Amino acid sequence: MNTVFPAPTFIQTNGIRMAVHEQGSGFPVVLCHGFPELAFSWRHQLPALASAGFRAIAPDQRGYGSTDKPTAVNRYDIRHLTDDLVGLLDALKLDRAIFCGHDWGGHVVWEMPILHPDRVAGVIGINTPHRYFRRMGADPVGWVREHFSADNYRLAFLREGIEDGLTAELLPGFFKGLFRARPLSMAEYQAAPPKVRNLEFEFIMDTAFNPEPAGSSFMTEQELQVYVDAFSAGGLTGPINWYRNLARNSEILAGTSDLITVPCLMISAEDDIFLPPELTDGMEQYVPDLEKHVVRQCGHWTQAEKPDQVNRLILEWLTRRFCSP
Repeated sequence: MNTVFPAPTFIQTNGIRMAVHEQGSGFPVVLCHGFPELAFSWRHQLPALASAGFRAIAPDQRGYGSTDKPTAVNRYDIRHLTDDLVGLLDALKLDRAIFCGHDWGGHVVWEMPILHPDRVAGVIGINTPHRYFRRMGADPVGWVREHFSADNYRLAFLREGIEDGLTAELLPGFFKGLFRARPLSMAEYQAAPPKVRNLEFEFIMDTAFNPEPAGSSFMTEQELQVYVDAFSAGGLTGPINWYRNLARNSEILAGTSDLITVPCLMISAEDDIFLPPELTDGMEQYVPDLEKHVVRQCGHWTQAEKPDQVNRLILEWLTRRFCSP
């Protein structure tokens, strides 16, 4: 598969300088990465979308890669993250786009048609369902503690300076162990000890630094180096600041509608222990124009683990619902 990744251009949006990678022309599809990823995480999707007659646009989001990294924690809340994408459209002189997001990027794109309905033609969620954070209510920290444990990785990320332990010399091993395809099947996860089922920070770190990591690699050494270089230069504080806005996001979204009326596609992964397919149950109540699929024998990094299947599902949906070439 062609994984040549286009060089970035830089735009000004919402008070920051953002790196944007583009390929193709036609109806725009904005691809929003998750944690700890980069625009480069869409390296398999950009050429596929471009070849099919769409304009693929992948930014390094706020705090990541070559994009600016504000220091204030509250500048990473959902309002800033969605406003960044509106500014991206403005800079590229686009009225509307389809927004596709994975992991944290999925949280952002599901809020786009609610906070900025006039700029969204459709939404594609990969792994992340609509309302994942909304269902945590007014006290998301308490919700995570109740449904997982006080040592869940999301709560660990709330501790100031926790990212300092991942020094630059540790990042090659960290990413090599983290970016693995299907390290656990869902059945193995459900039968695992509480530390695993609760997705505790210690489990995440033990898994990443295991000298014999589970699962298969889906990256070349050169691809892994892209992540090592980016996070060695930029650090992890900006990305982890997204988590540090859980409570603030709840306040911002309180009272907003849950209803999304644009066409939507939901792609889940059978063995994603972080965002299992069952989380999409009942989405139709809030997203009436919804199509759902599950990628079998696939873990969390779906668009990189099973790029051909993901590309096929995206392109079949796009060409049916939007501007086919």
